[in-house]
Amino acid sequence: MDLISNSMDRRSFIKRSAAITFGAGATLLSPFRAESNSPNQELKIGYIPITDATPLLIAYSLGFFKDEGLNVPKPVMLRSWTVLAESFIGGQFNFTHLMFPIPIWMRFKQKFPVKVLAWDHTNGSALTVSGDSNIRGFADLGGKQIAVPSWYSTHNYMVQMGITAKGLKPVIKPQGSKIAPDEVNLFVLPPPEMPPALLGKKMDGFIVAEPFNALAELKIKAKIMRFTGDIWKNHPCCVVVSNENLIKEQPDMIQKAVNAVVRAQLWCTKNPDKAAHILSRDKGEGYLPVNEDVLLRVFTGYDLQEYLAGSPPRPIMHPDWNIGRIGFQPYPYPSATKFIVSQMAKTKVEGDSQFLSLLDPAKATAELVDDTFVKKAMKDMSIYGSFEPDSKNGFSSQQSDQHSDHFVREEVIEIG
Repeated sequence: MDLISNSMDRRSFIKRSAAITFGAGATLLSPFRAESNSPNQELKIGYIPITDATPLLIAYSLGFFKDEGLNVPKPVMLRSWTVLAESFIGGQFNFTHLMFPIPIWMRFKQKFPVKVLAWDHTNGSALTVSGDSNIRGFADLGGKQIAVPSWYSTHNYMVQMGITAKGLKPVIKPQGSKIAPDEVNLFVLPPPEMPPALLGKKMDGFIVAEPFNALAELKIKAKIMRFTGDIWKNHPCCVVVSNENLIKEQPDMIQKAVNAVVRAQLWCTKNPDKAAHILSRDKGEGYLPVNEDVLLRVFTGYDLQEYLAGSPPRPIMHPDWNIGRIGFQPYPYPSATKFIVSQMAKTKVEGDSQFLSLLDPAKATAELVDDTFVKKAMKDMSIYGSFEPDSKNGFSSQQSDQHSDHFVREEVIEIG
């Protein structure tokens, strides 16, 4: 079954991915830093084929970068986080999206000067299992094999939060190894490979960003076990990053780039169906390797009637949170970054992760995140509140009193 388009030669992928393994202590083949940039430097964007990249892709497609006077070639799609991270460190890309824990690893483990500039989106992920399985909640994952996209991922720490809350133990063993009934074996698999592996019964489930959960629902009759946004309300997943050296050398260019991304997020909140169309491979511009029907399910498919059916546990446990399946929120709340830093210190990963236990969450947040550009962009666009989903699965921007403390929030987390 052709679930996705294979845009990268398998042998090439393996060769490049071997250069870096998050948490495995590997030496980078391209450890050099990006060189000094000229005033006419191109803004080079790389992305993984997931909806996390939506604001970057929409900003390019609709000409928002061009409106800012920026020179931006067409974004380049890669198929794994390992390849994207290596390419960013090597200077092939200088403005991209990364899962939030990856910049933590880059800056404090690899000593690479990455800076988080904004959130790229919120929610947008789920834990998906075989449709014929008896798995309904985290307590049912004992003895199961679950794929994550990276050790340093929102998905890894969130699945471990869920299984440990139910008294189970996360373990990291070779895929297919014998595991105890109270263990859950975790392994890394690139997002595009997850639905085919689930179809082939090579694992029991996966936790990943969209559109691969929706794809599995529609094409192989898989089922959503739990939406991650229903565990941590409006949580960040991917963030917009750049090199600190470039930020210092060309702050005007970075400000214009962030302006375009914030504008794209605002547009997506008001036009989710149009965003799905643009990103699709069959009717749109082919940025993502799935059809429009799959993407419409991502952008508008948070159906309370469907996902609240039956007794708990259910895919949605908190309908009162009034969230969407995917959301867009550019401001990087410090409270969320602090939580991620502290949670990663408790999360099992492959390789040496001692550096995580040495990080002070508040100090790490201050060093890692630069919110000055996104604050200015939001102020200039008169966006004083957060972007929130409305009750009909669409989205709207909430514009509150500009004098209110809109850059502070309380994190709401409940396993259920």
